[in-house]
Amino acid sequence: MPEAYWNHNVHYQQLVLKLLPEGCEHALDVGCGDGLLVSRLAARVPAVTGADRSAEAMVLARRRYGDLDNVTFVETDYLDDPKGLLAEGKYDFVSAVAVIHHADFHDAVNGLVRLLAPGGRLVVVGLGKDRTPLDWIVRLTGQAASHVLKVFHGGKRGPGVPGMSPTTSWGEIAREARRMLPGCRFRRLLLRRYLLTWDKPGR
Repeated sequence: MPEAYWNHNVHYQQLVLKLLPEGCEHALDVGCGDGLLVSRLAARVPAVTGADRSAEAMVLARRRYGDLDNVTFVETDYLDDPKGLLAEGKYDFVSAVAVIHHADFHDAVNGLVRLLAPGGRLVVVGLGKDRTPLDWIVRLTGQAASHVLKVFHGGKRGPGVPGMSPTTSWGEIAREARRMLPGCRFRRLLLRRYLLTWDKPGR
């Protein structure tokens, strides 16, 4: 098994795992990168798919976790999947960690919701743009916490992936999420992240 590492996204993977619904049969991690979260989901879910549009990420993920019998990695974009590698309405659980700020918020949410089975659960750990004094206070507090955690975990590291700064503010994300996903739960997290969870009606 590859050596574990720590960064802001990995820090919240345990939170994602705690939100797995009972009886989950098929899970999907969108923007799976090197597959670390996929491997952790695979210990709890019978069938797990990791999807990423990066060919380099897929090579790394398959090298690290391709021997897991219940895991499938697919190179595709969840917003542009012409080969249908991701089946709409199939997945009981869809996670997206540090992914949806790479696209228009509405397009990203709609794309993830399409993949959810009726009764399935969506879990997003995302980034927002600082605009208000409170945003900056939370950011500075998070930076202080990050320095402590970084020392405790032996440094902040992980596979290199292209970075992109969010353009939608925390407040805008919260408002649009509640409009698009009635009954969703939105919470600011300390390390420059938010948690969005939503259960799709229908089961």
